[in-house]
Amino acid sequence: MNRVGNSPEDLLALAISVAESAGQLLMQRPQVLDVHQKTSAVDFATQMDHASEKLIVEKLLAARPDDGIIGEEGSARESTSGITWVIDPLDGTVNYFYGLAGWNVSVAAKDSDGVLVGAVFAPTVNTLWSAYRGGGAFQNGIGIRCNDPVPLNRALISTGFSYNLELREAQAARIHRLIPQIRDLRRIGAAAVDLCHVAAGSVDGYFEATLQEWDLAAGGLIAQEAGALVTGRNGGVANHEMVIAAGPTLHARLVAEIG
Repeated sequence: MNRVGNSPEDLLALAISVAESAGQLLMQRPQVLDVHQKTSAVDFATQMDHASEKLIVEKLLAARPDDGIIGEEGSARESTSGITWVIDPLDGTVNYFYGLAGWNVSVAAKDSDGVLVGAVFAPTVNTLWSAYRGGGAFQNGIGIRCNDPVPLNRALISTGFSYNLELREAQAARIHRLIPQIRDLRRIGAAAVDLCHVAAGSVDGYFEATLQEWDLAAGGLIAQEAGALVTGRNGGVANHEMVIAAGPTLHARLVAEIG
């Protein structure tokens, strides 16, 4: 593979290329998946998670050998170029395991100012979301914007649940308080797609606790470039404790209800 330059356009083209290649690999789903437990009995990875990460890392380093890597399945490499790739090789492993749609490949690159480019590819629904910082957000090459303004009582909200079984009880209590106040709730099962759905207006808002950097990096940038606010519990920086994403009007209400 030829060396890739430092422009956001070049980096995004590389992110898209490797995400699509990994998605094509994952579509060749074997009949038998080897499952190994991660943080709990319901949090697991398969041989395809690892195969996808291996493919992504090899392609990224072939094009940009001085870049760093942060990967969900353990890939770690320090950057000497100022660019670090944040990758989720199979976001939505449970969906993948059960043969459900919604899983995706998430590839982002960050510099000293934050996430610079992001690509999220969901091959089961033939959809690619992409963005670079300051360049807007796109779904299959068409510009997208989040829904705004949306009142809380007309909002379609997506969320997810922690693999930590003790935290699920608190999350269920939060949903119990919120659901009488909103239009309805969706549970997709893949954080990057949830964030991209906010960007495209497929849902009005999204919140989830205990996301990791690779869950948030690409989808968070895409949502922001589509006009959404992506913050933490009380409007600060989105982090492991909480991510809230929505257009400005709804975001303020969600922060008030959830924060």
